[in-house]
Amino acid sequence: MKFIKNFIKEEDGVTAIEYALIASLIAGVIITAVTLLGGNISSMFNALAGKISTTVK
Repeated sequence: MKFIKNFIKEEDGVTAIEYALIASLIAGVIITAVTLLGGNISSMFNALAGKISTTVK
């Protein structure tokens, strides 16, 4: 019983869980930003490449 009480009071694992949650939140934001902006950046580069190729011809 004493072991369970000490285990509940112990807070060392809490900080590890908090860091894991923060890291997963940051990763989610990065993945969302890359997904949303990736298509726009790709189309922008394709349009730029098209303008360069028509200018060079």
